[in-house]
Amino acid sequence: MSTVAEVRSKTSASPPTIANGADVLIECLIRQNVDILFAYPGGASMPLHQSLRNRRDAIRTILPRHEQGGGFAAQGYARTTGRVGVCMATSGPGATNLVTALADAKLDSIPLIAITGQVPQYNIGKDAFQETPVVEVCRAVTKHHYLVTDIADIPRIVNEAFYIANTGRPGPVLIDVPKDVQLTKSAAKVDYNPPFDLPGYRPDVRLASKEQIKSILSALRLSERPILYIGGGCNDYSTAADLRTFVNKTNIPVTSTVMGLGVFPGDDARSLHMLGMHGTVYANKAINAADLILAFGVRFDDRVTGKIEEFCKHGKIVHVDIDPSEINKNKDAHIPVIADIREVLKQLNAAVTESDVPRIDAWNRQIAEWKTQFPLCYGEFDDAILAQYAIDELWRQTKDNDTYISVGVGQHQMWAAQFYKFSQPRHWLSSSGLGTMGFGLPSAMGVCAAFPGKTVVDIDGDGSFQMNIQELATLRCENLPVKILLLNNQHLGMVVQWEDRFHGGQRAHTYLGPVDHPEALGDGDGSHYQETYPSFVKIAEGYDIRSKQVRKKSEFPAALAEMLAHDGPYLLDVICPYQEHVLPMIPSNGSVKDIITE
Repeated sequence: MSTVAEVRSKTSASPPTIANGADVLIECLIRQNVDILFAYPGGASMPLHQSLRNRRDAIRTILPRHEQGGGFAAQGYARTTGRVGVCMATSGPGATNLVTALADAKLDSIPLIAITGQVPQYNIGKDAFQETPVVEVCRAVTKHHYLVTDIADIPRIVNEAFYIANTGRPGPVLIDVPKDVQLTKSAAKVDYNPPFDLPGYRPDVRLASKEQIKSILSALRLSERPILYIGGGCNDYSTAADLRTFVNKTNIPVTSTVMGLGVFPGDDARSLHMLGMHGTVYANKAINAADLILAFGVRFDDRVTGKIEEFCKHGKIVHVDIDPSEINKNKDAHIPVIADIREVLKQLNAAVTESDVPRIDAWNRQIAEWKTQFPLCYGEFDDAILAQYAIDELWRQTKDNDTYISVGVGQHQMWAAQFYKFSQPRHWLSSSGLGTMGFGLPSAMGVCAAFPGKTVVDIDGDGSFQMNIQELATLRCENLPVKILLLNNQHLGMVVQWEDRFHGGQRAHTYLGPVDHPEALGDGDGSHYQETYPSFVKIAEGYDIRSKQVRKKSEFPAALAEMLAHDGPYLLDVICPYQEHVLPMIPSNGSVKDIITE
């Protein structure tokens, strides 16, 4: 957890000559140890880019091909490093193109700074060229927001923004900078360590009280069927280590939200993997039967709980979260604890004794029986490549290589969550709260920039991939060797699944090929896929990126190994049948008794 002192200026050496407000702002970023910035220029942000050009020895500026791509790349950087990601755009459409990335970061609690150019102050409110009131537009999708009106305020605002973004519950902060402020000359010596002006923001590092720790241990001691339910609030290395220590002391089984994957090893026998709408049967049954739920760093999201009245209705709930607004918001807690989960786990590990450990042999046998009865599995489809198989094979070939996985949104996202067994935190990137198609490729781009030399794979679907396909140019021009496993079924697969389950299989604009094909109305069987649309191999070739298409399961392992061994970006276009459904599935607002398994 960062302190005020840690997020203020860290560079004491004298900066180069400061000419204007843009120079001051870039110097502030350097003093915050920003080493990579994703920025797309325009008329209202040109002074900032000139300053970045002059400081390219200190900050690497990566040019995305769309502002949204830059926003998601900054998220990829933030999600994997734990540091604040930074992106920049011009005014008007440049700024509004960042809105989705900001909303995405807000829902997934990602520390992000978005800097936008704005028209000069004398033009604000006059419908000037490329003017949008981006502060007003983003008010509900940012943790905080600033409109800079004076060059003297820049150091304070930047320092506050980094502090706000990365303390308490992390989130995105917007800094909107009019062009006249960027061009204003600095008349006085710049104070890079001004006092903060945040009277209403006090994100103290909270500890649980001794009484709360005793209450948790007492509940644990009396429990016969406890379960740990962990989420994104646990997704950092220190917290994950403390959580694993706690599990080793207590032997409690662990289930995770999609944001918490990797916090506890997916290949550990005590892991129940993901719960919720597309979670495992055994995780959902265990939550339903548990008499004690230790809910750590979660928000009881509807995709996890389903019908909220039926979720955990037999169990006592211990809810630990750093954000007071999450406590009792969706589900009442019997023992609510507003605190940093990292510190609470340290307290629990220090306090728990052998007498506190519940006797849960019968509970673990029941869970083992459910695991045997309802395993995660997939079938055979002749020599066709099922997406589940492709992901499973990717895990087998990369599990020992410290691999980072990003995903788009759709069926491939859920299959990746099910079949790739993550063993480390911060190695899984998914737009989980907002569910933003187009997230996978640019977020992987950000990871590659942050961790050169590491294997980074974007598992994507053909629908999601095309939302930000232009970032292939960024991969090639910035030497970012992202590997793209494109699971191509020619459909919006998740929507097709819902059409099949709840709309009689009627296709309503979910086939991604020409409208005169039978699949456009759901009348075909996919047998005509001799030529897929579009040709992703040709598109990749146009960006000078190595690519290959594979259709047969017997050929897939070698094709995957070739992709992983390539030293640059690579696109592997994998043709998959569209008839597969992501199972298990609990229908929206359903409960475990409604779970669909076939």
